[in-house]
Amino acid sequence: MPPVRRPRSAKAAPASLHLTRFLPYRLSVLANTVSHTVAKLYETRFGITIPEWRIIAVLGGGETLSAGEIAQRTAMDKVQVSRAISRMLDSALILRESGDADRRKALLTLTPKALTIYAEIVPMALAYEADLTTALSDEERATLDQLLTRLQARADGLAAAPARDDAGDEDGGA
Repeated sequence: MPPVRRPRSAKAAPASLHLTRFLPYRLSVLANTVSHTVAKLYETRFGITIPEWRIIAVLGGGETLSAGEIAQRTAMDKVQVSRAISRMLDSALILRESGDADRRKALLTLTPKALTIYAEIVPMALAYEADLTTALSDEERATLDQLLTRLQARADGLAAAPARDDAGDEDGGA
């Protein structure tokens, strides 16, 4: 009996995806591993969460920012920032004041208690970064910095571009 031939689809089969080699996945796993490793240090010692640390880090230079500005600078969603701010207000880590120009816009600054935490965590975080990057030569560290900067700029551009749906295009969107 001859083999049964099935009609070919107009579209080619999708390329195979090996998750462990997929760059977005690898970057996410690396970021989570690093973040959670460092988080163990300051959660145990200072009782703060990753979002709280990010807020302390962004305000640590003496800046006064709104919750929206913090969300933007830390790449956290507004709900995550809002919850962290609430906890930080309860534990006296930040102060909230109304802005002079816009009374509806609350501005946040660190309290002396949070500044003390910041001063203790920064050397720990920098030591962890130095230890992590010992896997790379000085030249590789510089190259990695350049590559991450370029990838971030490209990712920002892609995120800002209007969404495209090529699934329904017969000609692949060209």
